[in-house]
Amino acid sequence: MSTSLETLNPFRIAQDQIAGAVERLGLPSSVYEFLKEPQRVFSVSIPVRMDDGRLQTFVGLRAQHTDVIGPTKGGVRFHPAVDLDEVKALSIWMTFKCAVLGLPYGGAKGGVICDPQLLSAKEMERLARGYIRAIDPVIGPDIDIPAPDINTNSRLMGYMLDEYRSLHGRNAPGVVTGKPLELGGSRGRISATGRGCAIVVREAADRIGLSLKGARVAVQGFGNVGSHVVRSLQALGCKVVAVADIRGGAYNPDGLDIDELARHAAEHGSVAGMPGTENITPEQFFSLDVEILVPAALENQITAPVAAQIRAQIVAEAANGPTTPRAAALLAARGVLVIPDILASAGGVTVSYFEWVQNTMNFYWPEEEVHEKLERMMVSAFNEIWAMRGEHVTTLRDAAYLAGVRRLAAAMSARGWI
Repeated sequence: MSTSLETLNPFRIAQDQIAGAVERLGLPSSVYEFLKEPQRVFSVSIPVRMDDGRLQTFVGLRAQHTDVIGPTKGGVRFHPAVDLDEVKALSIWMTFKCAVLGLPYGGAKGGVICDPQLLSAKEMERLARGYIRAIDPVIGPDIDIPAPDINTNSRLMGYMLDEYRSLHGRNAPGVVTGKPLELGGSRGRISATGRGCAIVVREAADRIGLSLKGARVAVQGFGNVGSHVVRSLQALGCKVVAVADIRGGAYNPDGLDIDELARHAAEHGSVAGMPGTENITPEQFFSLDVEILVPAALENQITAPVAAQIRAQIVAEAANGPTTPRAAALLAARGVLVIPDILASAGGVTVSYFEWVQNTMNFYWPEEEVHEKLERMMVSAFNEIWAMRGEHVTTLRDAAYLAGVRRLAAAMSARGWI
């Protein structure tokens, strides 16, 4: 599908979103000037001894967007498509997730340009440790706090934490989040992004009079986020009829057996080809007759041509930046309610904040308490943005940026920056 007339650069998209909110709120241009670029961006070389004895150097990146409210916070992804503009954009979007949820953080993001499918488990460990050694001067529990993202997980966070301990000679569990429970991780962290997305879908459905009992759902992505979105929406009474990943999709209008789907994906590396389901293409996936569509993969998945095919009433952006600006405008014109990424996918950083707080106190909460706190904060943020949407007669995305910019501008003013 042609996307030549669309803005696909995520960093430019993020800047335009900030500019629009600053202008609409009537704030001084200095607010945009402070927010349009990350405060700090780092590129590092990471030499790794491979299993065959040769030395290979990888490029790592880290962007710290703003520390106006608190230390910066954000994930680290290992992916071949990582680049500087992506990392800078993701750091901005993380700032706005934190602002929308009222967390005492600014945004950060990191990445390593690599293909994890070509690396052994020991090579991944050496790469994770090498990344921490390279960025060690600019991270810390009160400076910048990494976390898992695409192709990274709690195991790699444990290695990163251990490497930081080796470098500093002391335990500092709050330097990374998304850690194993044994090293100070939080219960409820793994499912947090998916659970948070389901909470705001529930709230949105209630506002538009959509019953979730039997509501048909299609989810793009079956990694950590997508798999937990699926289970959380099922628990609310939804019927998940389609799941897609990078290799294909599985569709059954009568609903998917998620446990069987998970087993099939683990065995075959994809949901595609699951017995009893119809294989579907990406084009077919986005045009399915469903009430709720959840993109939980990568950026720029819903372009203008794709948006024209979407039949869902609610699109919940569990991924970062999945919808291009033109596509978002088309969906809004058609009356499709889009729950923006800076709200729909904010559950992960919220429970990462809970983990950081527990590390600071050295006192840990049961999973039920984590779920209750996440529920309360996601509902509160949704209510604020829904009210802002009505006040300014705009989309939920624009309302979320208005709320975020307003909070960030207040912090800048309190510091005397503007």
